[in-house]
Amino acid sequence: MSTPEDLPANWEKTFTATTAEQTHAFGARLAEVLQTGDLLVLSGELGAGKTTFTQGLGEGLGVRPGIISPTFVLVRIHPNLPDGPRPGGPDLVHVDAYRLGSAAEIDDIDLENTMDSSVTVVEWGHERVEHLSDSRLEIDLHRAIGLGGAAASTSSSLDFDAEDTDEPRTIVMRGYGPRWANFPELAGPDGGAAC
Repeated sequence: MSTPEDLPANWEKTFTATTAEQTHAFGARLAEVLQTGDLLVLSGELGAGKTTFTQGLGEGLGVRPGIISPTFVLVRIHPNLPDGPRPGGPDLVHVDAYRLGSAAEIDDIDLENTMDSSVTVVEWGHERVEHLSDSRLEIDLHRAIGLGGAAASTSSSLDFDAEDTDEPRTIVMRGYGPRWANFPELAGPDGGAAC
């Protein structure tokens, strides 16, 4: 029997964002097609733009501002604002699973109780959260240049977007499960189509 992590992607699209603002705007555009119960799994190295992307997502969902990486608290919940762009819409649950070693540790933080009222974004969630839903979006963000030398070796587990420069990023998005059977009508970071 296949498990959710074994199933192939229904589709894969690649985008390029040349600025942090484009990464942010892409997150905001994606938020327009998201619904309560959606699961997003973000991957990317230090400074790849995971937090910048999630800030845009939060803005598009109309949740309380102030999204920062949840590295040291594991989970942050950002409630939907009644006077935001999507009043009555989903909350945003932002998770950092880097220090969690397994799906069992994910279960310990009890995300199942918030998934019915939120969009859940899990950084470093690959091979840890697929069991939470039969559908998910996986989004990989890659820096064009990356970090080299000592900075990369000492800080590679953190995604501090203070390091976020306007170097190009490649964003690869894959849809899994029945919710994401087809690619949503969505413009890329620069407003153009996907590759």
